[in-house]
Amino acid sequence: MRHERATGDAKGWLAGPWDGDLAVSVGFANEGVDEPHVHSRITEIYLVACGSSSVRVEGETVELRAGDVLIVEPGEAHTFLGSSEDYLHFVVHSPGLAGEEARDEKQPVPRSRLNL
Repeated sequence: MRHERATGDAKGWLAGPWDGDLAVSVGFANEGVDEPHVHSRITEIYLVACGSSSVRVEGETVELRAGDVLIVEPGEAHTFLGSSEDYLHFVVHSPGLAGEEARDEKQPVPRSRLNL
């Protein structure tokens, strides 16, 4: 896991091709969903546009706010615990997978794995 935060500069780069070859899927959500799961191949990159949320990654709770980036590596179980009414994040999946392959890649885990 890497947790990045915008520095306050007008513009900046946090993750990109210098970290490896990226063939990605991009999505968004206006709330964090409490659905503990893990991916074996996908890295999930959450970019928080507004609001705040709490995310559990393995045994650690991370408080996110606008401008934050959370990178969840393959094999790291995670779930959202809650989010503010004005919450919005974008999510990037690398590699980008489609259809059945994407659905099969997301495996549920027991809440106990996250110490919940």
